[in-house]
Amino acid sequence: MTQPEINFADALREVAQARNINEMQLIEAFEQSLAQAYTRNVEPEKRIEVHLDPQSGELEVLVVREVVEKVEDENLQISLADALELDPGVELGMEMEFPVDREKFSRIALQAAKQTLTQKMRETERNVVFNEYKDREGQVLTAQIVRSDNKGNWFVELGAGEAILPPREQIPGEKLTPGNRVKIYLKEVRKTPKGPTILASRADERLLDYLLRQEIPEVANGIVEIKAIAREAGQRSKVAVFSHNSNVDPIGACIGHRGNRIQAVTGELGRERVDVILWDANTREFIRNALSPAKVGLIDTDAESREASVTVTPDQLSLAIGKGGQNVRLAAKLTGFKIDLRETAAVSDLDAAMQQAMQDEQSGGEPQGAAKSAFDALFADSKSVATASPDDVQTEE
Repeated sequence: MTQPEINFADALREVAQARNINEMQLIEAFEQSLAQAYTRNVEPEKRIEVHLDPQSGELEVLVVREVVEKVEDENLQISLADALELDPGVELGMEMEFPVDREKFSRIALQAAKQTLTQKMRETERNVVFNEYKDREGQVLTAQIVRSDNKGNWFVELGAGEAILPPREQIPGEKLTPGNRVKIYLKEVRKTPKGPTILASRADERLLDYLLRQEIPEVANGIVEIKAIAREAGQRSKVAVFSHNSNVDPIGACIGHRGNRIQAVTGELGRERVDVILWDANTREFIRNALSPAKVGLIDTDAESREASVTVTPDQLSLAIGKGGQNVRLAAKLTGFKIDLRETAAVSDLDAAMQQAMQDEQSGGEPQGAAKSAFDALFADSKSVATASPDDVQTEE
């Protein structure tokens, strides 16, 4: 067939480069779509094949017929006698191709091919996006804000595709502006009938974990370990850390000189407050640290039920609870214990009573004499004032 007026190979090549699609896959999709359209609209009873030369751009539409002894379907078969007249070397069972005149490429067939090709291009693009990001779940990427919809969703450009940032995954109160670049946590990539859906998050705790590793060398190289994170995005987070090197202060390493390291982290999160606390293998001490800046008294824990009862004096009660219960709620999530705060009467010798109680507990005995009386009086009037569970979630719609 003669060279077509339009070089389809060049046109498809440009489309492939512009949309980051494999050129040969696009040519194959074009061949299939044109064959289907021509069969459906021009010669529905015949077997049609289409070939596009990627170099010359030459386009061939062929009718394929099988060589048989006796013809039962003239659309699909040709007799051996007739075939031999056309090609003396032909044999039974072989297939012969008969080029179709270009004039028979009707407008309706080419239009149908265009529509089918458009659909296949979309499918190919979707597969490209899915394949590129399916193995990147759990990564943090830098994305550009592009647009929002009337449901409060924001869409970010990743490169080959878009990701959705729904309201629940946004930082409450953060102002997003098209064109701005932000870091997002790639939470999920899944296939749907309408193409791949990429779920991004700015509220996930793992984004905070990533930022800490980026800004703090001791965390990146494993000297300081992040043991747990509890986060209420845009408001406050608690991070429990532990140092594997006795010469390295884990809290100081995370905060940095004059707070420069932790400020770099919070700056990426809309000035979200991040409290760094010391992880302790002793559950009671870990809970005590998690409730900081409040100073609390006796802590009773039940490892089986994962519940802790914590006594706190009136002057420390508001700190322990926090605004809207946030401090105790984050502490519960951080430690994995349901925390029940119990208010007790203020005393001046709290430390002494606690120290005596801990010594008696370690010796396996009961508090004796005056120490026992002081200790019992210290907590005699306690009452439950706040309870928080690890499952409690603070959300803003």
